[in-house]
Amino acid sequence: MSAPVISASRTVGAAGLGEDDRPLQRPPVAASVLQQRGTMIWIAGGDFLMGSNSFYREERPARPAAVDGFWIDKYPVTNAEFAAFVAATGYVTYSERAPSRDMYPDADPALLVPGSLVFKKPDRPVSLRDSLAWWEYRPGANWRHPEGPQSLLVGRDRHPVVHIAYEDALAYAAWAGKQLPSEAEWEFAARGGLEGKAYPWGDAANPDGRFLSNTWQGRFPYEDLAEDGYAGTSPVDAFPPNGYGLHDMVGNVWEWTSSLWGSPDGPKMSCCHASEGGAAERRVVKGGSHLCAPNYCLRARPAARQGETVDSSTCHIGFRCIVRKPAGGQ
Repeated sequence: MSAPVISASRTVGAAGLGEDDRPLQRPPVAASVLQQRGTMIWIAGGDFLMGSNSFYREERPARPAAVDGFWIDKYPVTNAEFAAFVAATGYVTYSERAPSRDMYPDADPALLVPGSLVFKKPDRPVSLRDSLAWWEYRPGANWRHPEGPQSLLVGRDRHPVVHIAYEDALAYAAWAGKQLPSEAEWEFAARGGLEGKAYPWGDAANPDGRFLSNTWQGRFPYEDLAEDGYAGTSPVDAFPPNGYGLHDMVGNVWEWTSSLWGSPDGPKMSCCHASEGGAAERRVVKGGSHLCAPNYCLRARPAARQGETVDSSTCHIGFRCIVRKPAGGQ
């Protein structure tokens, strides 16, 4: 399944406010970059072939690109790490704040409460043209309660944090003394040094029958066989790293980048979201998620990309950070 371009909220009454209604919180920068180096890996940068001509049109054309060196988080930001940020700053995420009636004048009043988009597995086959069949705006869903108010993070400290809007990722990065990667930086890192390959490990999705990332097995969206050992998110170190030592660069959760979405050939509607969204700014998300399935959306790959509205949060979008200025020369 691909990244949601959700202001699905606009169709199903989900929370999502513009900048004027939900001002960006700017917590103080409290964490030291130098203290974070143990969880980051230095990527020397260089030239590479970005994109792909073999899959979806928004990835085309494959083209030369180059990036300078940078540090990048070895894993996506985890629930435990995000909890430490919230404890230190008192930050309240986008999905924990109430929507505005002015922003959604036609919304069901019952849905004008804090919440987020949650995947709801149908109990039978449904049309793959109707993503409302498996997406639900759920009041009370947020990073602390990924499936809704009755769900908890017990046993999920090492899972990637989800229900993160773009501004939430920016706020965490600022506190940590880091930044979000550009699309090119993210893709260069995800490829792990392999040029022009479909996956971080080569061209076969499951070489020798092995599952090397957390994706969907079975007939999406109603049959999840969990043959890779997981239904939903997984610990960030559950699968092997790529050639640069980075985990979860594909699968598990989509990841925010700082790059604006601007593909004229890209799809007008996300393959998995409940609507095409409104006029909100979009940023590129990369890497696919545990909802990516061969029969519907083959996007757990380095070249895959979608445009996500910045006022969106879902159960399958997270992020990781970079630092562009090396400490002590590297």
